[in-house]
Formats: sequence, structure tokens, C-alpha cells
Amino acid sequence: MKSILTTVSAVVLSIGFVSAAQATVIGGAVTGGGAFAQGGIFVKETVPLSNPLPPANSVGNDTYQDPNLRAFDEEQNILIAGTIQVDVGTNPQTGDEVASHYVYFDPNALTSVQGYVDFDADIFGVATSMANMAASDFLANTGVNYLNPGLRGLEAGDSATIDPMNPRRLLINYVAATPGDYVRVFTKRSPIAASEPAILALMGFGIAGLGLAAHRTRKYGRRNPALK
Repeated sequence: MKSILTTVSAVVLSIGFVSAAQATVIGGAVTGGGAFAQGGIFVKETVPLSNPLPPANSVGNDTYQDPNLRAFDEEQNILIAGTIQVDVGTNPQTGDEVASHYVYFDPNALTSVQGYVDFDADIFGVATSMANMAASDFLANTGVNYLNPGLRGLEAGDSATIDPMNPRRLLINYVAATPGDYVRVFTKRSPIAASEPAILALMGFGIAGLGLAAHRTRKYGRRNPALK
């Protein structure tokens, strides 16, 4: 019985590691600007967010105040019921399957940043205007508090563009202060996120089998030679 419980625990831990490994933002870097000079790095955030300034689990209005470029995954593999308007790239259309991601830079003073963010699928398009970001918040489904100040999105002179040599890379070139710069990236169907339910389902079958074995052990004990 002890060995069965140990195995169950190992499987549960495995599920945790598998779930934690699932991500569609797969990397990024700060490569230039004042943020680079200040030691800024790329940070992949997870939900709930770790923003140090209130309100908790929030993004969009001076909730970080550091030189780091950040991103987190929103809803994954959404079947689109109507056209989503973007400012860069291609509008996802009815019937398209997309994954959504939030990319942001929230420094504590006027600061420039150059860098990039990589995804596990090609980028459809990017919402960079306040109107298109607010209009697509309903797709996020993260529990995050999306603050929507008047300067949300990008201003004139800022850019978030799809790398012409790598359709899975977003190139960043911002100058930001209050409230920071924010964009929403729509990529094509994420193969990593798509694999997670199947993996977890297999894990579930494994746990069910171990539970049945534990039940049989309690019921028959050592009287059943096959379970010694």
C-alpha cells in the first residue's frame, strides 16, 4: 500500500511538472535601450501575476515599475466567433483558432527598450491600440485585473512588429513611462497548449488505475498472491 501511495504521489508531482512546463511564450530578451543599460531582462510571468504594486494580480497602470520586459499567456486555442481587429499583422477571422498573450513594459521613469518575445506558433496579429486591446479583453479569461488607463497600448513612435525573418518572434521598440506600454499578441494554434489536455488525461487514467490497485490491496490484502 505504501508503495502504491508513493507512486500516486510521484504521478501527481509529474502532473504538476507537466502543467508548469506548458507555455506558449517560450522566451525573449531585452537587447537595447535604457532598459538594457539598467539591467532589464525578459520575464515570463504566470497567473496570478506577481506585480509588486497594488491592486493584486493586475496589469496596465504602474503595477511593476522596473526595466524588465514581460509577457504572460492568456486564453489558449480559442475558436474565434467573429473577426478580431488588430493593428499589426492579420485580423483573426471567424473559425480561426488562436492563442492569446499579453506583452508589456512598465518602467518607473521614461525609459526606452528594444527586445523581442518568442512564441511557439506563428503570430496572426497584434493589438496595440487602446480600443483594440479593450475590445479583446473578454477573450483573455485569466482572472487578471486588466487596468485600462487612457494611454494603454502604444504611442506614436513605439512599435511592436512581427520579425520578417521569424514569424514566431515579436520585435519590441518602445519608449515608455506612466502607465507603461502594453500589447496583446494573437498567435496561431499553440501545439504545446494543445498537447496539455491529452497529457493530463493520460495521467488521470494512470491515477485511476493506481486507485483501483489500492482498492484491491485493501480488499484482498496478502490473501491474493498476485498482490504480494
